[in-house]
Amino acid sequence: MIRVNSGAFCRTAAISLLLLAAVTGCKPAPTTSEGISGAATPDKTTAEVSADWQWLFNGESVEAWTNKSGKPIGEQWQIIDNALVLTAAGGGDIVSKQSFTDFELELEWQIAASGNSGIFYKVSSEGWSGGLEYQLLDDDNYPGHDNPIHFTASLFDIYAPQVDAHLPAGSWNHTRIIVRHPQVEHWLNGKLVLQFELGSADWQQRAANSKFAPKHDIATAEPGHIMLQDHNDKIAFRQIRIRAL
Repeated sequence: MIRVNSGAFCRTAAISLLLLAAVTGCKPAPTTSEGISGAATPDKTTAEVSADWQWLFNGESVEAWTNKSGKPIGEQWQIIDNALVLTAAGGGDIVSKQSFTDFELELEWQIAASGNSGIFYKVSSEGWSGGLEYQLLDDDNYPGHDNPIHFTASLFDIYAPQVDAHLPAGSWNHTRIIVRHPQVEHWLNGKLVLQFELGSADWQQRAANSKFAPKHDIATAEPGHIMLQDHNDKIAFRQIRIRAL
């Protein structure tokens, strides 16, 4: 169980929070790409960016989230040191009450040793299907995961990250997901590690060969929910915010 101010999983939290407040806070996300080539995000003033963003979790409330039945999230999800922490298995996946079409999602996450989880987006409320998964993993220790399409920041089982930017388990990692249909970008710790085009010929081939076949119609342009996975492993999230594009 994740405990307040004990173990490597939480000892870094206080320092990281101070650094986050000093360095990122509500400032614009990075505007230049490091890693694979790609277009930079246009510059905006701090005021403009602050007005665009909305909090899904600001360290104080889980009001933006529900379980798949529309009920309050499980008690295994707890707010600890301003982070939303899955302290034990059984909390269930949690989903955003609001759905989004084109968006930029930004958050930080910290996974326990040998942990596995995921950030899903474009998830349909009908059967909670169709979502795309930004994989979260302890790449260094998770047993049996030696396939790059399952590594951290991959589009799970379809696209591998093209740059390794992950930090070790117990560290806070920073993730950005940008969707401008059909273009999608996965960012990790300030680096653009993956970009792909939904519905392209390459996409169709990869999706057809994935675990999602034959139902690989997950390249939807329709609005979808954000979902944080309960994969029975300890995981923490903080500073979760999103803006429409």
